[in-house]
Amino acid sequence: MQLMRVGEPGRERPVVREDDGTLRELTPLTTDIDGRFLASGGIAATRAALRAGTLPVARETQDLRIGPPVARPQAVLCIGQNYAAHAAESGSPPPQAPIVFFKHPNTVVGPYDDVLLPPGAEQVDWEVELAVVIGKPARYLESPWAAAECIAGYAVSHDVSERRYQLQDSGGQWSKGKSCETFNPLGPWLVPADELPQGPQALRLSSRVNGQPRQDSSTADMIFGVHELIRHLSHYLVLEPGDIVNTGTPQGVALSGRFPYLRDGDVVELEIERLGTQRQRVRAHRQVVS
Repeated sequence: MQLMRVGEPGRERPVVREDDGTLRELTPLTTDIDGRFLASGGIAATRAALRAGTLPVARETQDLRIGPPVARPQAVLCIGQNYAAHAAESGSPPPQAPIVFFKHPNTVVGPYDDVLLPPGAEQVDWEVELAVVIGKPARYLESPWAAAECIAGYAVSHDVSERRYQLQDSGGQWSKGKSCETFNPLGPWLVPADELPQGPQALRLSSRVNGQPRQDSSTADMIFGVHELIRHLSHYLVLEPGDIVNTGTPQGVALSGRFPYLRDGDVVELEIERLGTQRQRVRAHRQVVS
């Protein structure tokens, strides 16, 4: 099963997608898919309701927007240069410890929403990433196995980056280049962790721009694996249910110098095995005059 949210921004409602593609309403169980739902056993309750046949088929969903699968994350944490080949194309040696930065939580949008170019931005880049969604508080974890117990599930994440903001205007910290409006499409769905029997380190992930291949790699190539990342982070901050951790991107981005940066009208597609596909059109930000 996969957990989804459908509807216009700010008015999404929760649904569950069965393996045959049928969508069923989750509103008998919860008003939304958020940290409280995940921490209170919402995934197990959803499975039980599906087995019992108590969730009605979702109504009028064919033309509805698909929103991000998690509502209102308190934090979006990101790991930099977590694939050796990407570190190399960025001109850096592989890190000895995880590089951590933050995105503003309001960057999270739906998987098919437009990506908006900031006014004057000329170095906007794509980055397909495996997102980890936290399901239980994680603090001072002793082992990667303990970290695994704190993970609710996984999703496709697009860590959009403005490289000039990130590297030249940053003052030494990357978040300026990561936190512009619409810079984190997420979804289309949240896949519970136990629905990936092979675990998170054997997933192919890829991206395309205007139909042309850009990234093509595997989460097996991460320098720091998912469970180790969650364990590591828990010693520096408390991860809360509903928080999102973007785990890094593989090689094949515009920063490498091999491809042009994104421009108005470009189409970006991102895919992770078993987690679905995203598609965004890049649009120039239109200044609103009141």
